[in-house]
Amino acid sequence: MNRAAFKPLQNTSLPHSFKHVRLERAREHGHPEGASAISYIIVAPFDTASRIDVETWRAHREACRVVRQRPDEDDQLGHLVHGPADSWRFHYDVAGSAADEAGHHFGNERFQLGEYVSVHEADGMHPYRVVAVTPL
Repeated sequence: MNRAAFKPLQNTSLPHSFKHVRLERAREHGHPEGASAISYIIVAPFDTASRIDVETWRAHREACRVVRQRPDEDDQLGHLVHGPADSWRFHYDVAGSAADEAGHHFGNERFQLGEYVSVHEADGMHPYRVVAVTPL
């Protein structure tokens, strides 16, 4: 990933609805205890119901980021992208057009501490738990 493609975020210029959310792999067949090292960090605006705020996202697309963290791999930096039918994707190849992962029903999900969300990755759908939600 070309880190030069990412401009530093100016937190003071973003609405107060922007949050830093950490998702960690929840328990599943290959990870009976979950896996905190398999995670995503999302920076995005959220409404009062803790759902991703589409209108604020539209006004601040460049600031809506995702970091994909995996053991023994460099972090992948990307953007949170809104698609058709209220879908959300994680897009890492800033110069290209292919999305790398997709949030399953992210448009309806509440990103609150302890909630579970699903991410469709190259090898299938995986559950993630919201383990941190903090203001920027």
